[in-house]
Amino acid sequence: MTERMIPISTASSDPAFVLSRPQRTVSATAGGTVFRSAHEAITALRSGRISHIVGALPFTPGAPTALWAPESVTITDTPWQPGSHLEPQAVTPRPDSRTFPQFEFDAALPTPDEHRQRVATAVELLADPGHPLQKVVLARAIRARCANPVRAQDIFDLMVASDPMSNGFLVDLSAAGGRYPGRHLVGSSPEILVRRSGNRILSHPLAGSARRVLDDGDADRTAADTLLASAKDLAEHRFVTDQVAAVLRDRCAEVSTPAPELMATPAMWHLGTPITAAVPVAGPSALELAVALHPTPAVCGTPTGAAARVIADLEGERGFYAGAVGWCDADGNGEWMVSIRCAELAADGSTLLAHAGGGIVAASDPAAELAETTGKFQRILGPLGIADLPVTVG
Repeated sequence: MTERMIPISTASSDPAFVLSRPQRTVSATAGGTVFRSAHEAITALRSGRISHIVGALPFTPGAPTALWAPESVTITDTPWQPGSHLEPQAVTPRPDSRTFPQFEFDAALPTPDEHRQRVATAVELLADPGHPLQKVVLARAIRARCANPVRAQDIFDLMVASDPMSNGFLVDLSAAGGRYPGRHLVGSSPEILVRRSGNRILSHPLAGSARRVLDDGDADRTAADTLLASAKDLAEHRFVTDQVAAVLRDRCAEVSTPAPELMATPAMWHLGTPITAAVPVAGPSALELAVALHPTPAVCGTPTGAAARVIADLEGERGFYAGAVGWCDADGNGEWMVSIRCAELAADGSTLLAHAGGGIVAASDPAAELAETTGKFQRILGPLGIADLPVTVG
């Protein structure tokens, strides 16, 4: 694929949307038609009135989306190169966490002790034979501040530069309205909700995780092997693959669900299953499949309705964390990543809120679940200079 652009000028050199993947980068400007619901965006794509949709879906279906038909879209066959959107004389070296403005830990929301208690409450529900819950994903947040305002683009560049696969995403959330104008979602997600390329479909859910031991190769391998043999994690993973495969079987053909395999990220080991399928040319688009699949048990739980109610009761509103970010074109092609390993940057550029969660099943241990989220936070907070997080009240 050669570079394709719909050339319309933009007021800023920074794109409003970028999704960097090993095989492709899609970047887009702001402007154009805004869609507050995925249904409106799907209808516009199907009508042929627009060529592309980009943006983000919130965790809660039915909440306002941050989707728009951009004035300009650029697609390349390579990962994002930090600084590539600038004029040649303005390009800066690849970002380095040692020289990046340092964020400082501000607060844990909730406190570590309260998160452990939330997990314990969920475990009690899971052990209750009269409650339908089989799995629920509980998350917590870390708020951090920086003395000097930081551009979302700079954080995105740092995420891409610090990821071995050059994964990263940036979404201007202004299209969602409400409290979101000027805010950005930035991160580096390893999880493919769905990709459509021609008639081929791929969903690569991740569920079941273990923190890596990067300074000890033998211990790191042991952590991976232990995860792959863990009955608790394999059962948690099966909830996800069963539901994803069921959704795809209703809409696609040739659905294949292989055995789970290990996937390594800079901070974590994960169990992942590459589920493939096929669709006819006029079949569901990448955006339609993303809406049908979201939220999977990997970020919500099983059954979906019961898990969502527990999350609402224990956590409250998640916003765009654990939603999806991506793009879709009028031919149905596109890719949507689960919005994890991410943070929301405030409009003033000085405060960010990062989230991390873990799947809770009846065999879950609250202390271990807290440790899992601490490990997942390092993907977004480590490059920003926050290496240590409190594990007690604070």
